[in-house]
Amino acid sequence: MPIQETHFQFPGQTGFYRGKVRDVYSFPDRLVMVASDRISAFDVVLPRPIPYKGQVLNQTAAYFLRATADLVPNWLLDVPDPNVSVGRRCEPFAVEMVVRGYLAGHAWRQYRDGHRTLCGVPLPDGLRENDRLPQPIITPSTKAHEGHDEDISRDEIIRQGIVSESDYVVLEQYALALFQRGSEMAAERGLILVDTKYEFGKLAGQIYLIDEVHTPDSSRYFYADTYDQNQQAGSPQKQLSKEFVREWLIANGFQGKTGQIVPAMTDAWVNQISARYIELFETVTGQPFVPASEADPQLRIEMAIRETIR
Repeated sequence: MPIQETHFQFPGQTGFYRGKVRDVYSFPDRLVMVASDRISAFDVVLPRPIPYKGQVLNQTAAYFLRATADLVPNWLLDVPDPNVSVGRRCEPFAVEMVVRGYLAGHAWRQYRDGHRTLCGVPLPDGLRENDRLPQPIITPSTKAHEGHDEDISRDEIIRQGIVSESDYVVLEQYALALFQRGSEMAAERGLILVDTKYEFGKLAGQIYLIDEVHTPDSSRYFYADTYDQNQQAGSPQKQLSKEFVREWLIANGFQGKTGQIVPAMTDAWVNQISARYIELFETVTGQPFVPASEADPQLRIEMAIRETIR
């Protein structure tokens, strides 16, 4: 039974926030994040949940948080359930650090439309879709609770006081180090980490990596073995990400713009998305996907959280 949303109330709970995908329960010094099976695209939550998507996101993020903890301190303390992560309650920075190694997705659409500067970063002429960039670039965006995230430059972030320059320098260093590690780990699995986003927070003067890392919702992967051949032929890249969901929406006349209606999602399409998420988990981590018990996922999750916070 897919997890559309949760409505728990715990002893000592100080707040609750429902994001596009996660239900977040606040405690004085901790956050409990429940990864639901909701799926969003173009900053809109689609009408049908995707079976096992939340478990894939939660377990993929935990895998990479543990694998990068030697590079960057992160928020994660425990994973008491396949859909639940518990961690430090940090004050989040109001920007997402988007790192791009290739010209794909949003960056390509901007480039195709004639833009040669993205978030203040100049791009060379003559690039094609999915070409590798001369070096990884950071293209930040503001973090919106509602509506669309917006591109913003490094200079604007500092000028507006969204992040101090000293903190932003650390965010840049951390983001590039994480992207390098993520690229190396992807290469070991026959993949290319194309682009990804990182979120950071601060607690007691320390900057932490928060939220998810290198998941299909935050990252785009290409298959390495067909990359060169497809680029030379001008063919689409075989990829592991939720870009295929965005492409389906675009083909059906939806890009999150005012007045547009989300197309109907058939059972077959929902199951196909689920299968793609599971494929990504197994491919990226090299681990078999073990579905969580479906008997009563709400009760299972609630009991796991209660046991953790008591």
